[in-house]
Amino acid sequence: MTWMSDCVVPELPDIELYLHALEPRVVDHVLAGIRLGSPFLLRTVDPPAGAFEGKRVTGLRRIGKRIVFAFEDDLFAVVHLMIAGRFQWKDPGAAIPKRNGLCAFDFQNGTLILTEASKKKRARLHLLRGEKALDELDPGGLEPLAIDATTFAERLRMRNHTVKRALTDPRLFSGIGNAYSDEILWEAQLSPVRWTQRLDDPTTERLYDATQAVLVRWRDALRDEVGDGWPGKVTAFRPEMAVHGKYGEPCPRCGDPVQRIRYASNETNYCATCQNDGKLLADRSLSRLLKGDWPRTLEELEEQKRTRQESK
Repeated sequence: MTWMSDCVVPELPDIELYLHALEPRVVDHVLAGIRLGSPFLLRTVDPPAGAFEGKRVTGLRRIGKRIVFAFEDDLFAVVHLMIAGRFQWKDPGAAIPKRNGLCAFDFQNGTLILTEASKKKRARLHLLRGEKALDELDPGGLEPLAIDATTFAERLRMRNHTVKRALTDPRLFSGIGNAYSDEILWEAQLSPVRWTQRLDDPTTERLYDATQAVLVRWRDALRDEVGDGWPGKVTAFRPEMAVHGKYGEPCPRCGDPVQRIRYASNETNYCATCQNDGKLLADRSLSRLLKGDWPRTLEELEEQKRTRQESK
C-alpha cells in the first residue's frame, strides 16, 4: 500500500525548487502590490503591505522551511507554506482563487499566487523590517549542506534525541522534515530510534554522508525535472522515494516490506532488515492493540498475519 499525498510539508529540496523557479521571475523585479485574500494569512501589522509597493526584490533565501523575499529598504516578506500552502505563477493581474486563494504578489511580468488546499488555514505571511526581525523567525538550525562532518556530529550530539528527532529538529538542522529524514536514515542503514549520543564516529560520518547525498540528489533531480518551467507539484513525497510513504512495499535494497511507526498525524517509514537487524520497532497504537503479542521480527509479523487470516 502506497501512501501518496500532495499535502506533505515541503522540505529543503522542495523549497529550493521554489527558489530556483522564483529567482528569474521576481529577483530585480518591482512589486506592484500585495493583495490579501484571507485575513488569517498575515501574522504581522508593521510594516503594512502598502510599504512594499514599488519596491524591488533584491534576493531570495530560505530559513528552514520558510521562503524569504528580500526587498529594497531592508524589507522582507516571509512565507511559511506549512502543510498545504503552494505557489502558482500566473499572468499579470490574475485573480486570487475564491476557494483556496490566500494572497497575490503582483509584478509587471506575472502574479505569484499563494493557495492552500486545506480548510485549516495554517500558511503564514510575515512582513518584516530589518535583519533583526528576520532573525527572530530563525529557530537556529544549521544548514545541512553548508557544514562539514565534524560540525554535523557536534550538532547531532548536542541533545540526546533519537536520530530521527534530531534530524527533524529545526533548532539543530534546517529544512529536514519527516520525509527526507526517512530517506536519509534508509540511505545510512540506521534505525530511526538510535540515540544520538550513543552513535560512534563511523556511524555519525555515515549519517553525514547520507544526509549530503539524499538532499543534493533530490534537490538536483527536482531542478532538472522542472527546468525553466514552474513546479506544478511540490510535495515532500515522491513515488521514487525508497521508504517514505512506502509502507508494505518492498525495500529497494533488500526486498523486504517497508515498516512504519505511527505517531499523531505522522509516521516514520523504515526497513527493519536494512536498518534494524531485522527487528521491528514497536508502534504505540498497535502495541496497545496487540498488548503482549507485538511481533519482534518480520517472520513473527508474517506468522501473526497468517494466523489472523486462518481464524477468519
